[in-house]
Amino acid sequence: MRKTCKAALAATLLTAAAPASAEVELSLYMGVQSVDNSSASGTMPGGAPFSRNIKWDANPLDNPFYYGARATWWTDRNIGFGLEGTHAKAYASAADRGALGFDRLELSNGHNIFTANVMKRWPDAFAGRHFTPYLGAGLGVAVPHSDIKVTGATNRTFGFEATGIAARGIAGMKYDINENWALFGEYQITWSDNDVTIDADPAVPGQTAGKLRTEIVTHAVNFGVSYSF
Repeated sequence: MRKTCKAALAATLLTAAAPASAEVELSLYMGVQSVDNSSASGTMPGGAPFSRNIKWDANPLDNPFYYGARATWWTDRNIGFGLEGTHAKAYASAADRGALGFDRLELSNGHNIFTANVMKRWPDAFAGRHFTPYLGAGLGVAVPHSDIKVTGATNRTFGFEATGIAARGIAGMKYDINENWALFGEYQITWSDNDVTIDADPAVPGQTAGKLRTEIVTHAVNFGVSYSF
């Protein structure tokens, strides 16, 4: 990782203490994700500045697919503490890439969001039913896989990088099949503040690396399965 201080922050945020005695719930989900337009600014390799409002596409049903997973430790007060990772995506539109001077501008092998969560559930909200509503929020770090190519460059920025802090909000409903298994549907929103490095072209002696700074907000409707023990 290029940003060791941000990685250290991530490690601190993701160290959530689990209660000594708790129900553990493991959840996997897929869904349909979108990305809001955002204002992006920074410098190209070599120092030329840029600023533009970018239209992002998510393409959640194209490979690599959108998905996520979390582990939650529920206390006897129905407060949960856990960790979650989401593999979202963001592709800049062709028009924006062309205007800025990029052949590729995407966070496509994951605009990965990792958070430490606090959750609340209401298992008795519907008496005699198997439905349990829940809410949650988390704070953590964005670790996207940047895929960026400057038009005319001989190289391509391609790799994972911790780019900034991230947060998520969750609102959902779980349906219990039996004591261990359940299905759920939920809405999720994530926000991240990203500072992405654009690698210098090795064919240009002395060229400095560029920067892309933008906030990315995603929305998703998730469907998944959970196992509790």
